[in-house]
Amino acid sequence: MSRTLRVRQAQTVLPFGVGAVFDIQGESFVATGIGDWPQRAKQRVESTRLAARLGVTGFYAAPPTPNERYDVPDAPGAPYIRFPSWLFCGACRRMKRWRIADEKPGQPPRCPSCSPRPALAPMRFVQICSAGHLGDIDWWFWAHSRREATERRECTERGKLRFLVSDRASGLEALSVVCTAKGCGAVRDLLDILGTHGMRCSGRNPWQRANEAVECVKPVQIVQRTAGNLYYPVVHSALDIPETETAVYADETLASRVREHDLWVSLCKVAATPRAEVFREMIKDDTGADDALLDVLLAEETGQPVAAPSGLAAAPVRPDLSREEWAAFMAPVPPATRDFALRATTLDLARETMEPWVGLRRRIGRVLLADRLREVRALSGFTRVSPDATVVPADTARRLKWLPAVEVFGEGIFLTLDKDALTEWEADDRVRRRVAGMRADLDRAFQKDRLESLTGAELSPRFVLLHTLAHLLIRQLSFESGYTTASLRERIYARPDQDQYGILVYTAAGDAEGTLGGLVRQGEPPRLAETLLRMTEAAAWCSADPLCAEHAGQGFGNLNRAACHACALLPETSCESGNTLLDRALVVGGEQVPGYFEPIVTAARAAAAAALEQIPS
Repeated sequence: MSRTLRVRQAQTVLPFGVGAVFDIQGESFVATGIGDWPQRAKQRVESTRLAARLGVTGFYAAPPTPNERYDVPDAPGAPYIRFPSWLFCGACRRMKRWRIADEKPGQPPRCPSCSPRPALAPMRFVQICSAGHLGDIDWWFWAHSRREATERRECTERGKLRFLVSDRASGLEALSVVCTAKGCGAVRDLLDILGTHGMRCSGRNPWQRANEAVECVKPVQIVQRTAGNLYYPVVHSALDIPETETAVYADETLASRVREHDLWVSLCKVAATPRAEVFREMIKDDTGADDALLDVLLAEETGQPVAAPSGLAAAPVRPDLSREEWAAFMAPVPPATRDFALRATTLDLARETMEPWVGLRRRIGRVLLADRLREVRALSGFTRVSPDATVVPADTARRLKWLPAVEVFGEGIFLTLDKDALTEWEADDRVRRRVAGMRADLDRAFQKDRLESLTGAELSPRFVLLHTLAHLLIRQLSFESGYTTASLRERIYARPDQDQYGILVYTAAGDAEGTLGGLVRQGEPPRLAETLLRMTEAAAWCSADPLCAEHAGQGFGNLNRAACHACALLPETSCESGNTLLDRALVVGGEQVPGYFEPIVTAARAAAAAALEQIPS
């Protein structure tokens, strides 16, 4: 019976983009580079702003299925190849190296030695290196690794291996690889297989040809094929905001200073040469502009996208795309298109005179409901072993100037904090000292470069506050609206240099979930005010308290304070910064630090106590 293996179009970017291992129905595959994608069937995805920032000519999505039944044979699509190629039979335990020539359309690999022929299962361990290479383990070498070199040379039959399971042991010690070649009998269990063992890297990924291999001296690590450190995608996303006749900037005066600078014309003439860096630094020093603004102005002036760095990057580069989005949300009259529909609303607390509603009104600024949003997500490459390792581009052959992407549609709630209240809270020495401790941990973290692309050059108290607020709001909305936390996402606008102080909680998916108005309905009055109040009350207590509230550093690199899985963490796909730089104490107070919403929590508790006193005994 033929089987159908399905990968949704949106999944070809995340989580099963180029370089990712994909398990389905007992089989295992890896997504190949975009150089192998069908040339004519792929779909164009428009996002001029994102393309200019990433220095590419455009984006394409994988070909969609011709119909919802996936029953068109040989339809073009994003290619996946079988990996690992070492398989074993669950009946006779023989291991077989599966070749492309062995594939039969519509049929899984089957054991050639057994009758009836059972399906073969993939080996669960593979090898990776920090240069981004992935490969099969040399199981013949593993079985013979405890023998001398002269003894290994006596075994000339490399194809006679078995993957055995012992009933006298447990765990990896019960698994072993045995050579059944005549006169050999080499055997070694898998007890200490994880880690480094002196094996050589193949210098390529499974879909690359032999002539594409490079000399790689990076140490090889053996991991499970579903291990978390096997694949770190580098994904960029941008909202489709309306284009205007003039550029939209958070500070148009700053852009004018750049254009009027004496060296601006000289920079435009040498923008694509190494000499440009000298002019850029001088303009930045004189005007206070950042690289993101210069990139946008150069793209407008020259008509060419900003050139991408040549060669492999040492760490994922994520350009700042928030400036124009923030300006669009904060425009006096929000711009509108078919894919960017905003409408202003309020918490409907203007007539309230009682706490905690008065305090909530004073701490929340603008509220917008996004009835429709379009987001483009592009995959520029991936890393292995760690997020800051060498980035492998989506086109491993380095010939293409486009990236794989997908467009998704959804809705969202945008809100800002009150600017005056935020400024007063940020000036408190206790707040600044607490965030300074997080900044010290960030300086020591391997994720520093990636996170600074989100936070800016300095970690500000408002970023930690707004980021934690977004997490708490998403968790509360999952209770109020029925959306799963994984179906909601965040965008944090918290750069002090761009005068940002807001968040966007939105849902954007390739299917129907999150596009029918359910999230926007939660943002309408009086629901949003009630949700925010319940959120602050829930955040004031965590089931892991007092350990969580008093923690001096938890999570990766100790980059979190009062934040754990019980109170603030989200699925990784929902968070821009990988569940780091969170502190619940900055929201609701605690550990001798005032929370921005702490007066609301205090007032809510006092109101609840007063209401209980009025109940007759």
